Amino acid sequence: MRRTLLVAVLVPLAAALGLVLGLTAGPWWAVPAVVPLAAAVWGWRALARNWASWRYAERADDLLISRGVVWRELTVVPYGRMQLVEVTSGPLERHFGLARVQLHTAAATTDAHIPGLAPEEAERLRDRLTELGEARSAGL
Repeated sequence: MRRTLLVAVLVPLAAALGLVLGLTAGPWWAVPAVVPLAAAVWGWRALARNWASWRYAERADDLLISRGVVWRELTVVPYGRMQLVEVTSGPLERHFGLARVQLHTAAATTDAHIPGLAPEEAERLRDRLTELGEARSAGL
C-alpha cells in the first residue's frame, strides 16, 4: 500500500516538474526532475526494509511488538494492562485487504499497534488478546 502511494505521488511529480522546467527554462533545467525519481527508488527499498522489521509475539504474560531499522523499538504490553483492543481499517487499507490492531492501555504514551495484517488475522488476534486480557485482569 505504501509503495503504491509512493509511486502515485513521486512519479507524476517528476513528470510534471520535468515538463514544466523543460518547456520554460530549457532541457538541461529539467534534470532536477530526476530527484523525485531517485527518492521513489530509495523509498521503495526503505519501505521494504521497514516492513520487514515489524514483528510481534504472543508470550505467556505479554505481547511483544518490535519494529524499526535505524531506531529500533520494542514494546511490551502485559495482557492484564490492556483496556481496549480494536481493529481498524481505513479506506486505503480496506482497498488493499489490510487491517491494523490497536492496543490501548492506561498509559497515555502507549503506541502499541500492529499494521498490515490480513483482516482475519487481525480479528483473531483481537479476540485472543481480549480473552487473555480478561483472564489476566480478573485477579486485580
